[in-house]
Amino acid sequence: MLATLTGMRIGLVLPMGDERGPGIPSSGREIFGFARDMEQAGFDSLWLFDHLQAYEGEAADPSATWEAWTLLAGLAATTERASLGTIVTCTGFRPPALLARMAHSVHEISGGRLILGLGAGWHEPEYRAFGYPFDHRYSRFEEALTVIRGMLVDGSSTFDGQYYRTNDARLLPPPTQPAPPILIGTHGPRMLALTAKYAQAYNTSWHALPAERWTKVKASLEQAGVTQRVTVGLMVKGDNASDDAFGVRCEPGALAEAFQRWAAEGIDELIVLLDPATVDRAERTVQALHDFRASTT
Repeated sequence: MLATLTGMRIGLVLPMGDERGPGIPSSGREIFGFARDMEQAGFDSLWLFDHLQAYEGEAADPSATWEAWTLLAGLAATTERASLGTIVTCTGFRPPALLARMAHSVHEISGGRLILGLGAGWHEPEYRAFGYPFDHRYSRFEEALTVIRGMLVDGSSTFDGQYYRTNDARLLPPPTQPAPPILIGTHGPRMLALTAKYAQAYNTSWHALPAERWTKVKASLEQAGVTQRVTVGLMVKGDNASDDAFGVRCEPGALAEAFQRWAAEGIDELIVLLDPATVDRAERTVQALHDFRASTT
C-alpha cells in the first residue's frame, strides 16, 4: 500500500533519557510533556527505541535509557491522537506471550493507537549484560512472532517450539479494539519473508534523502513479495555536523524538501530521528512539517 503525495504520515522518535543536555527532555514527565507538544503540533505518530543497555560508539559505559514499554504505557495514558510505536521491540528481551499481554494492555489504554514494531535484535552487549541468549535469532524471532500474532489475532496461543512454549495462553480481558498492526524492522530475505507473511507494515532505517540504498530496499521488498505499508526512518544530523555527515540538516527548508522527496517515493510514513532531540530542533522540525503540509494542500 503506497501513500499519495498528501497522504504520507510523519512521525517522530521521542527522546528516552539516553542523552542529557540543554533543552533535551530526559525525565519521564518531561518526555510525556514533549510528546503531548509534538502531538498537538501535528505529528501523526510517536516512537520509542527498545534498548536495555546501549553503548554509543566506543563508549565504555552504557547510555541511560528508560525502559520502552513502561514509557509506552505512560504515553498511552497522556496522549490522545497520535499512533504510538516501537522502532523496534526486540523479541528476545521478553517472553513472547508476556510481550503480547503488554502490547494488549498498552493498545487498550491508548484506545487502539499502538503499532507493534518487532525485530530480532542486534546489539549483543545488552544480551550478554542481561543474560539473554543471542544465538539462533531468526529461529527465536519466528517462534516469538507465531506466539505474539496468535494471541493478538486469535486471542490465545498453544505452541510447542524449540525455544518457546504456550498452553492455552489467553489474551484477557478480551480486546475492545482491533488487534494492533505488526510492523517488522528487518533486512535479509528470510526476515522479509516473515514480514510478507505476518506483518502489516515494514520499516527501513536510517536514511537521509532517497538514494541508492533505498533503491536496493525497494528491489528487496518487491522480490520478497512485501506489499504492506512501508515506513522509512529519516536521520536528522546534529547542528554542528559537517556538510558531508550522514543525515538531513535540521533546517525547516531542508527538512520540508526531504519530506517532499520521500512523499514522491510513495512511502506511507516517514519517521524522523533528531540527533539530538532538543526542543529547539523539534520546533524547527514542526515548522518543516507545517510547510510541507501547506505545500501539498
